[in-house]
Amino acid sequence: MSRLSYSDIALAVPVTVPYTRYSIQGSHWFAAQALSALLAQSKLEKAQIDGISVGSFMLAPDTTVGLTQQLGLVPRWMDHMPTGGASGVMALRRAARAVQCGDADIVACIGADTNHVSSFRNSLSNFSHFARDATYPYGAGGPNAMFALITANYMKRFGATREDFGKIAVSQRHNAARNPNALLKKPITLEDYLSARVISAPIHLLDCVMPCAGAEAFLVMREEKARALGLDHVLMRGAIERHNAYTEDPVMVRGGWMMDQKDLYAQAGIQPQDIDVLQTYDDYPVISMMQFEGLGFCEPGGGPEYVRANSFTFDGTMPHNTTGGQLSAGQPGAAGGFLGLTETMRQLMGTAGERQVDQAKWGLSAGFGMVNYDRCVCTGAVIMESST
Repeated sequence: MSRLSYSDIALAVPVTVPYTRYSIQGSHWFAAQALSALLAQSKLEKAQIDGISVGSFMLAPDTTVGLTQQLGLVPRWMDHMPTGGASGVMALRRAARAVQCGDADIVACIGADTNHVSSFRNSLSNFSHFARDATYPYGAGGPNAMFALITANYMKRFGATREDFGKIAVSQRHNAARNPNALLKKPITLEDYLSARVISAPIHLLDCVMPCAGAEAFLVMREEKARALGLDHVLMRGAIERHNAYTEDPVMVRGGWMMDQKDLYAQAGIQPQDIDVLQTYDDYPVISMMQFEGLGFCEPGGGPEYVRANSFTFDGTMPHNTTGGQLSAGQPGAAGGFLGLTETMRQLMGTAGERQVDQAKWGLSAGFGMVNYDRCVCTGAVIMESST
């Protein structure tokens, strides 16, 4: 089946609303800050934003339609993306198609969430009936126990070690030291990682993301529109998504990226070795390792060896999660699924500051969301190219 390409789609104005560990402000406030920054940096009038897509866990009971009233927008196209770490890629894919169909000229894609003492607990308790029913009878709850199962199973199947996962965490902290928005900048060593306290074996403290509040956002439009507005931009070259993949696996060891990786690179006309900077969704290191495999950077089960062969620092081999990823920058709820997209844009625009990857032309950002006990339900990925 033939697919309409994304070759005329541009992404512009990557925005990060600085993260904070806790906030008394709601998700609506962070979304408003993101929109304000989009308008200020693009010099657009609010009326020119005629499409909006929002990813948020804590916007409820509101959805995007309620947010339009609060933000003073009058869009002719909108979408709501309650799919966690896959929200960013999914929002982008739908926004791109809306622009191509003429349903919107300029779409604001926003991921925004808050974090205060009770919000994270309430979010976990209402995240998934399936996950709750599978874990609560055993006295477990939240993501750590679920990812302990996934991590232990992957280690047993493919020989991954804690040292392998530690290398991912240490390299990302190295990158985070150059990211002014990262919450965790203090360098860590492999020994720090290995000696960190156990949370849910084999998960230790430095395997876990820090929940926080914040927002990420960007604009989607046709390339000719971006040029006419004088906006620095990157080009969308390919995108995939897949849901509920590989249900035959008793516990997740692969994700939907693997089903569609050939299609992804065919759309862009490149191969994995052409990618200059890679952003994976990293709520736990094992998930990044699965993405290395699923996105074709190594063979299935080859994640541990691939990790041992690369540095993953912005100034080393296979620059990966150059913000520090969620493991070091923080996890602002569903906005964490937008973090890789805005960072890929900055890297390809050459505006990533001290963590800039030299001569980055091609970037890939992957999404991963909605883990129901023993597997992830939503996956996606997008390839971008520098416009210069």
